[in-house]
Amino acid sequence: MGRFLIEVPHEAEKVACARIVKIFLQTGSHFLTHCDWGCKDGEHKAWIIVDVPSKEDARYILPPAFRSQAKIVSLNKFTIEEMDEILRHHKP
Repeated sequence: MGRFLIEVPHEAEKVACARIVKIFLQTGSHFLTHCDWGCKDGEHKAWIIVDVPSKEDARYILPPAFRSQAKIVSLNKFTIEEMDEILRHHKP
């Protein structure tokens, strides 16, 4: 299972914000009704973090009209040991 950040941009006008938020809320999807928005801080995007098998599965969470402009990022964590191993092999 992968962990993905879904970022969905939209136009900066107040009415554009209201339209996309309403669409997301009306879907009834847990993911879409609990996403985070940056609109009140001038960042007109929605963000959702999901645990699904693939980027494509993450994209299909969105209504079809928003899939093409969405950015899907695979998230990961690092350990100290992993970084030590990388740095050990790349000493100047």
